[in-house]
Amino acid sequence: MAASVTDRFLRYVVIDTQSDASSKTQPSTEKQKDLGRLLVDELLSIGVSDAHLDEHGYVYGTIPSNTPKNSVPVICLCAHMDTAPDFSGTNVKPQIIRHYQGGDIRLPGDSTRVIRVADHPVLKDMIGHDIVTSDGTTLLGADDKAGVAEIVAAAEFLINNPDIKHGTIRILFTTDEEIGRGVDKVDFKKLGADFGYTMDGGAAGSIEDETFSADAVEIAIKGVAIHPGLAYGRMENAIRIAGDIIARLPRDMAPETTKGRDGFIHPTGVSGVMEKAHLSFIVRDFTEEGLKSKEALLENITREVLKTYPGSSHTFTVKEQYRNMKEVLDRHPEIIEHAVEAVRRAGLEPRRDSIRGGTDGSRLSFMGLPCANIFAGGHAFHSPLEFVSSQDMEKAVTTIVELAKVWEERA
Repeated sequence: MAASVTDRFLRYVVIDTQSDASSKTQPSTEKQKDLGRLLVDELLSIGVSDAHLDEHGYVYGTIPSNTPKNSVPVICLCAHMDTAPDFSGTNVKPQIIRHYQGGDIRLPGDSTRVIRVADHPVLKDMIGHDIVTSDGTTLLGADDKAGVAEIVAAAEFLINNPDIKHGTIRILFTTDEEIGRGVDKVDFKKLGADFGYTMDGGAAGSIEDETFSADAVEIAIKGVAIHPGLAYGRMENAIRIAGDIIARLPRDMAPETTKGRDGFIHPTGVSGVMEKAHLSFIVRDFTEEGLKSKEALLENITREVLKTYPGSSHTFTVKEQYRNMKEVLDRHPEIIEHAVEAVRRAGLEPRRDSIRGGTDGSRLSFMGLPCANIFAGGHAFHSPLEFVSSQDMEKAVTTIVELAKVWEERA
């Protein structure tokens, strides 16, 4: 099983599937469909007879129920095909370090890039594992092609082992998760699932039932432009206004200074000329109150700065991105209980975590499909230091199989 899931993973990561937030289409990049077409072919070849790619780049498929019980809920297994725009995903060259014996891992394509045990102590638990990395010039794509590979490998195992009783399982591979549009065009009637799991988590054994709540904030600034030679007492440079706003952000409320359950205000983009400037932010917190207080703080900073530029003006726009899925999942405790049992049966110690981020499951939960997140095994996501263990991917496959059995047994 490990070879199967790793072989699939290695096939998928070399296909460039980066999403693009500046694109208005769905999917945001046509190249995401390249992986989608391959996945449809593979699903058809293992017996998922209805596998298909839709116009939005989503892959759908069904593993039919093989139990006489009619009461087993329909479960959706979901993973995303796109990789993050944060770092190059073009020309990925994966390498396997077989029977890892400990120590730092220097990446062959860029010797300055080292996966250090001091930074990633989980490596101490991977002695003897086969570890997959990129060559250091790109990200690897374990986020979330590990999850994709695990779902396909589990589907193959269930189809080849009909003695394992399970209900109907729906497969959903999404596009554009990394840019917050992963489930925008999902056809819920076609999906027809009661509950779901995204295979998009980190360390082996982790189950996540809580995410950040997330908003985006856009600030547009209109300054006062005039020839620099005539500017005394008259010019109000929009670039300087933007800089003043950024300079006043609390340093203890940034991603790089927060951890655990602390939220943050994070500037993600700035552009401008003398006359006008634009600032983009993401705001994150585990509670709605925390989210709104941070947005109020950001708006107050903006207003205070603009007071010193009386000829200038601004607009402040908040856009909801996703909400903490725990609010929904707490109403369906069996989703987590069954996942905990499945992880335990897979031979791991279950660990419940909160995500300092979001998944497709965050939005699916609020769109009517309560959805928890299960480990895919990857680490150092969105960076050239990304890595995943073959053995941890195998454990994820086993967890999916056990999850199918638990839902059938307890129906």
